[in-house]
Amino acid sequence: YRGPRVKIIRRLGALPGLTSKILKSKSSYIDRSTSNKKVSQYRIRLEEKQKLRFHYGLTERQLLKYMRIARKAKGSTGQVLLQLLEMRLDNTIFRLGMSSTIPGARQLVNHRHISINNDIVDIPSYNCEPGDIITIRNKQKSRSIITKNISSFQKLKIPSH
Repeated sequence: YRGPRVKIIRRLGALPGLTSKILKSKSSYIDRSTSNKKVSQYRIRLEEKQKLRFHYGLTERQLLKYMRIARKAKGSTGQVLLQLLEMRLDNTIFRLGMSSTIPGARQLVNHRHISINNDIVDIPSYNCEPGDIITIRNKQKSRSIITKNISSFQKLKIPSH
């Protein structure tokens, strides 16, 4: 369970990977995220970190682990961190359009609908490498779920960064 998703989106802004729900603009809704107070550097950093966590569905510990790896690697830490997060199996499936959300992609992986290089992988945080062959299992249920997701994916407008 990842918490109240719409409340998180309202607080942090658009997170297309978190949910496929569309927010209604409520006239009676008071936007508490913008106040008259000066926005501190701490708040800016915290909100950006929370956006990363909720968008990719990471725990605090997982994000810290990825930060340590990114700091040790050569190159820009931020660039390396985004590379690591985008190479996760659940995110790759989301970007391919096999799922409408990242939590949906996590579920597909956990329920063993996906195989990589002819091996069934049921770990959403699996680090995909360039050249890996991601396939759907040869079961009718797996194929029908992903076919339905791909047909609905064309309707969504998801940024392709």
